[in-house]
Amino acid sequence: MPVYTHGHHPTVLSSHTWRTIDNSAAYLAGHLRPGSTLLDVGCGPGTITAEFAERLAPGRVVGVDAAEGVLARARAHAAERDLRNIEFAVADVHDLGFPDDTFDVVHAHQVLQHIPDPVRALSEMRRVCKPGGIVAAREADFGGFTWYPQPPGMDEWLPVYYRVARGNGGEPEAGRRLVSWAREAGFTDVTYTSTVWAFATPEERAWWSGTWGGRMVHSNVADQAVAKGHATRDDLERIHRGWQEWAAAPDGVFTAQNGEILCRA
Repeated sequence: MPVYTHGHHPTVLSSHTWRTIDNSAAYLAGHLRPGSTLLDVGCGPGTITAEFAERLAPGRVVGVDAAEGVLARARAHAAERDLRNIEFAVADVHDLGFPDDTFDVVHAHQVLQHIPDPVRALSEMRRVCKPGGIVAAREADFGGFTWYPQPPGMDEWLPVYYRVARGNGGEPEAGRRLVSWAREAGFTDVTYTSTVWAFATPEERAWWSGTWGGRMVHSNVADQAVAKGHATRDDLERIHRGWQEWAAAPDGVFTAQNGEILCRA
């Protein structure tokens, strides 16, 4: 089972539970049809999954994740929204456990960057997608992240994160590799787009700093960075202070680039 670099500390889940179709899957929205079936791979706490269920009703929506613990949150979220056409299960993206040609749409958001064999994962997603259906994936490209101002304490952030993520077999620059991976997986009809998350208001900066600066001191990322010798706790505290300094700047902005693919099965 691949190692999920971030884990599910509250600093991480604050970002995951913020995600919606509008801010994280708008590129797919035009392909969502009521009555269609959809598999959400790596669904986490299920906020996007629940919105898929609302839009596709009465179509069946299934969310799968490798971590059983986070699925409890997903089920609770779906229950709060009184969704009857949604279910959740534990599954590995490399072996999804569904028959061939099961779903009209197979979706993954910020999943492929964390696994050592994204081509195999896309091949498996293609297998369970009906002929003519859509396989969709959206992945961050950390090499395209920008921020201003640039406090010295933040300089070490990306180098530390890259070492941790790649040490677990992941690829932080997944966004730019999606077309290549999809073609290796056998797709010939691939549409690529790119969008960004942008954070500039005081509230947005405080939240983004809390989720990303926070996980550099409180999350699996921090623990692995120290355990594997990529940084000391003092280093991570300095990075965290840099994030706080950025968030406090009245002219602070941050853009996070993401790549997106729509593939015809």
